[in-house]
Amino acid sequence: MIKLVAIISALALLQGCAGAVMVGAVGGAKMANDERSMSTQISDTNADFEITSALSKHEDISNQTNITGVVMNSNVLMIGQAPNSMLRDKAIKAVQELNIGGKIHNQIRIGNPTSFTTRSNDTWVTTKVKGRMLNEKDLDITRVKVITENGEVFLLGLIERSQAELAVEIARNTAGVRKVIKVFEYVEPKEED
Repeated sequence: MIKLVAIISALALLQGCAGAVMVGAVGGAKMANDERSMSTQISDTNADFEITSALSKHEDISNQTNITGVVMNSNVLMIGQAPNSMLRDKAIKAVQELNIGGKIHNQIRIGNPTSFTTRSNDTWVTTKVKGRMLNEKDLDITRVKVITENGEVFLLGLIERSQAELAVEIARNTAGVRKVIKVFEYVEPKEED
């Protein structure tokens, strides 16, 4: 585990061309192993930016909430905090108006936006979950997206059911995880050659 933390820390410190090459290689592997078509992956990434832009156009949402949208296979996961249901609903409506095409999973919690410390801890929890997944030889981590929000770990992906169950088990047994929420879409297992 110490070795994994050292590797992750070293990657975070990389700068310049070497860092770009490393990120490009990992990103390329993820894109190649993804069950989504290349055009869907690009559409999902563009939709992430559209959601951020749409939410930022509302000053009250920008100033009073901590809301993020993540798109996977045209489905949207909305996470974060809003101080009241009016602002939460306004954020959901702004995303609905984008007509991204899939289902919107509303996981926005009513409450004060999380602190910088909580968000930093969430980043650390995500890193730990991904690190543990990386060490699991029976799990293809490139098919799982991990997002932590206030101790709740959201798992997304277009994935085989057995892989999803393994990912959930790993996340559930990681220190700092309060709850695991699955937002998977399942695919049929591939036939062995």
